[in-house]
Amino acid sequence: MIEKIAVFGTGANGSCIAANLIDAGLDVTLIDQWPEHVNAMREAGLLIRMPEEELQVEVGAHHLCDVAGFTEPFDLIIIAVKAYDTRWTAMLAAPHLAEGGLMIGIQNAMTAGDILGIVGPQRTLGCVIELSSEIFTPGLVQRNTPPAKTWLGLGCLDGGPKERLEEVQEILGHVGTAAISDDILSAKWMKLVVNTMCLGPMAMLGLTQQEAAKLPGMRDLAVRIGTEALAAGQTRGHKIEPIFGLKPEDVADTNRLLEKLLDKLFGDIGPKARDCVLQDHLKGRYSEVDQINGLVVQDARERGASATANAVIVEITGRIRAGELQPSPNNLELALEMLG
Repeated sequence: MIEKIAVFGTGANGSCIAANLIDAGLDVTLIDQWPEHVNAMREAGLLIRMPEEELQVEVGAHHLCDVAGFTEPFDLIIIAVKAYDTRWTAMLAAPHLAEGGLMIGIQNAMTAGDILGIVGPQRTLGCVIELSSEIFTPGLVQRNTPPAKTWLGLGCLDGGPKERLEEVQEILGHVGTAAISDDILSAKWMKLVVNTMCLGPMAMLGLTQQEAAKLPGMRDLAVRIGTEALAAGQTRGHKIEPIFGLKPEDVADTNRLLEKLLDKLFGDIGPKARDCVLQDHLKGRYSEVDQINGLVVQDARERGASATANAVIVEITGRIRAGELQPSPNNLELALEMLG
């Protein structure tokens, strides 16, 4: 039975998840590597602003250095750090996972295998999430998709504990609509396909996703990127899985599959949402583009193929991080020139 919960990584999405679980009366401990955020939460609690309401909760917030002093194990550890921080975070958290506990990564990219390799298939589940939020001020999160528009998928990995799925589904049902997937890795790859199309490509323009999608040529570029990612997933053996609350019949029309996924995402997040990669550009931080578009490029190279559109996004994103470029609509023209 899950009683004690820890959330490692309480940035935008991690804070939203933790706040919902606390509001539901669950015992949740928050751990984060941003000192000012932890201090602000300790002093004034955590405030989640949503389109039509606010949620203010008192939290038990801890710095990473506090973890060494934890004496009681957790029944559920949620990893909500950036994808590139998954492995070391899971290794840090693993000694604090109860013998019958579960560790779940609620993140972008394909991080489930990293966690499985650290705690084993019987102590983890795979999870995919649709949740848009942003954080620039310590202790304050803007959540663009409230629980009614948030979706999570759960599933077992390598013959994992099916008997635990409904228990975790009930807990994560406080965050949004939680569904059980028979093929969670395919569902996660479908989310990665969507992320390849909208995170890096649209963030490089310095615009919200809905603003970016209106620029001439942007949707065509996004579909080209997504087509490469979808092909890479199918080569890996992943199937087309409905995500974001869509039904199987909604994704059966493969001629418009990618457009349907984009339209569903845009409808859920609203017109003002700034995605996580754009936030990283604005903060001067490393983004997850290497773990998303870069993964597609790497996969293609290993097969002796190419994913040129994804490679262009990786290159432009790297140049933005290096300070050679700024996020700007001009980067769309640059990308199209690079693709010939």
